Amino acid sequence: MIDMTALSGWQNFYVIVGSSAGALIGLQFVVITLIANRPIGAGQGASAGAYATPTVVHFGTVLLLSAIGCAPWPTLTAAEVLWGLLGLGGVIYEVIVVRRMRTQSLYKAVFEDWLFHALLPLAAYVALAVSAEEVRAYSRDALFGIAAAALLLLFIGIHNAWDAVTYHIFSGPKREAE
Repeated sequence: MIDMTALSGWQNFYVIVGSSAGALIGLQFVVITLIANRPIGAGQGASAGAYATPTVVHFGTVLLLSAIGCAPWPTLTAAEVLWGLLGLGGVIYEVIVVRRMRTQSLYKAVFEDWLFHALLPLAAYVALAVSAEEVRAYSRDALFGIAAAALLLLFIGIHNAWDAVTYHIFSGPKREAE
C-alpha cells in the first residue's frame, strides 16, 4: 500500500494544468463552431479524425489526469491503475491516429505534423504508462513522469489547436479553392 502523502504536493500543479486543459477544450469547441459554416469538402471527416479530434482527446486526458491527481484516494493504488490505463489507452489511440493520418487524403502531413500528432503524443502516453508502472518502486520519480506526460500533452494540444486555427484561417480548404 502506497501512502498518499506522495501526491499531497501536487495539488496546485494539477489544479493549474487541469483548469487549463478544461478551458482549452472549451476554446477548441468555440473555434470548431466558428469554422463550422464553411462548406464541408470530401475527406474532411477523415482529416478531422486525424487532426482535430486527437487534440480534444489530449486535453481531455490532461483534465482526467488532473482529476485523478487531485482526488482524495486512500492509497495510490487506484490512481496508479487509472494512470496505467490512460497511458495504455493513449498508446492504442495514437496507433489509430497514425492510421488516420496515413489514410486521410485532404492534407499531406509534413514532419511537424508527424512530430506533434504522432511521435510526441505517443511518447507522452508511453511515459504515462511506464510511470504508472513505476509508482510503487519509485513514487517520487514516477509522479514527476506522470506530471511531465500531462504537461507534454497540454503543450501538444496547444500547438495543435493553434496549428489548426492558422491552417483554417490562412490556407484552409476554402482558401485553396480560390
